[in-house]
Amino acid sequence: MSIRVLLADDQPLVRAGLRTVIAETGDLVVVGEAADGDEAVRLAAATRPDVVLMDIRMPGTDGIAATRAITASADPPRVLMLTTFDHDDHVYAALRAGASGFLVKDMALDDILAAIRVVAAGDALLAPGVTRRLIEEFARRPAAAPPARQPAGVTDRELEVLTLVGRGLSNQEIAAELFISVATAKAHVARLLAKLDARDRVQLVIIAYELGLVHPSR
Repeated sequence: MSIRVLLADDQPLVRAGLRTVIAETGDLVVVGEAADGDEAVRLAAATRPDVVLMDIRMPGTDGIAATRAITASADPPRVLMLTTFDHDDHVYAALRAGASGFLVKDMALDDILAAIRVVAAGDALLAPGVTRRLIEEFARRPAAAPPARQPAGVTDRELEVLTLVGRGLSNQEIAAELFISVATAKAHVARLLAKLDARDRVQLVIIAYELGLVHPSR
C-alpha cells in the first residue's frame, strides 16, 4: 500500500521536483499540492495523506500555523517540515506545533524520500544540525526548575524513562540503563506517548526539557 504524500511549498519548482522524484518510487504517491498554509490545511482534510511535506516559510498562513491546525485534527497525518537552512529559528516552534521531523531542502532527494518513510512508520526524524539548534534554543531559556509534581498518571519508572528519552537514548540504551528488556522499555515509551499526548519521541524530548528533567549542559 502506497504512502500518501501532500506537498506544501510556495515554490512551484520545489513541488515539481519532489513530485517527479516521488513518482519514480514504487511506494510513495503524491495526493495533492498546496502553495500556502491555508491550502495545505484544506487539502490535508480532503485528501487524508499519511505525510505532509510542509515548507516552514510560506506567504499568509505559514507552515507552523498550518502544522498546528493539521495536527489538531482527528487522526492527523505526520508532518515533515522543510526549510532552506538547518539553522532556522523556527525549529522549536515547528516541533511544538506537532511536526514529526525537520529537514533542509538541500538534502539528497533519496534522504528526503527515506525521511518520508521514517515518519510514515511512526518515528521522528531531525536533519543533521537541527538537534543542535533545538538544544541551543533550550540553552537560551532560563533553567527549568524540577517539576513540582509528576505529570498526572505518570509512574516513577515512566518518569525515569522520560528522562532517558530526553537525553536521547534509544529503547535499547534505556533497557540497558534500567536493567529491563527492550520490549519493556518500548512499552514504557508507548505509555508515555499516550499519557502525555505526544506525537513521537521528539515531542517527549521537548516535554522532558520543559519539565526540567534534563538540561542542555548534561
